[in-house]
Amino acid sequence: MELVKEIFQHLNGWGLTAILFIVGILEFSFGLYKKWKLNDKLVDLASILFGKLLMPVLVSYFALQLLPKVAPEYKEIFNWVPFWWGFFIICIADDLTQYWYHRLHHEIPWLWKFHRTHHSAPYMGMAMASRQGFFYTLLFPQTYVTTTLVFLGLGVPALIARGVKGLITMMAHSSIKWDKPFYDNKWLHPIAWVMERTISTPATHHAHHAAHDRDGIGHYNGNYGNMFFLWDVIFGTAKITRQYPEEYGLEEYQDDSWYSQVLYPLVKSDKPGSELAE
Repeated sequence: MELVKEIFQHLNGWGLTAILFIVGILEFSFGLYKKWKLNDKLVDLASILFGKLLMPVLVSYFALQLLPKVAPEYKEIFNWVPFWWGFFIICIADDLTQYWYHRLHHEIPWLWKFHRTHHSAPYMGMAMASRQGFFYTLLFPQTYVTTTLVFLGLGVPALIARGVKGLITMMAHSSIKWDKPFYDNKWLHPIAWVMERTISTPATHHAHHAAHDRDGIGHYNGNYGNMFFLWDVIFGTAKITRQYPEEYGLEEYQDDSWYSQVLYPLVKSDKPGSELAE
């Protein structure tokens, strides 16, 4: 219990990474990476390394060098805001920004090329939770919105909000269907009804990663929410079935080389007919 307490106390630091590895090991133990080819391993690994190693350096530069030079007079101008109001502001600003960034990458063809890497994995799990193209991650607007709000004085609320969001997002990508008991037990249905319309769960987010929509479950052009599924409910992109797709990864988007999936358009694909070869 002490270890669990320590993990959640440091959720936005090493705690989130610890949860990622613990759940990942459980998934691997249950044989949930049977379709994990070498090419997919390299895509996942490259994405994780970029997200965990390079992005913090870039964000630190933005926070510690650029903002103080551009707007020094606004540093900690919002430090009077109470914690819970700050938490609310961070959650809305960060997650709503990501919802629209994510949605636009599905709806605008040339932007889709930068995001499709996330939909090429034929499996769900911790390994692919951070699977993204270099430029998609680099230009995450919510990262810079939240960093700016931290600079303006909402540092503590941001620390907690980012930790909670990271946990929800990772567990929505997990192959462990932790939400299933809420659907299988009638006495939990009222909780399930609220939960699945508020935050992302495996059922709703797995549908977003389905290989197709022929089964009536897949909904890859919808269910865009990361922390809050509420945005999908509000903006009409939600599909709730309480079921899970049998196949993952858009069928026509697999087998591009790992380096083209991560580094497009700096590196093009050598797969004939691929969008990433253009």
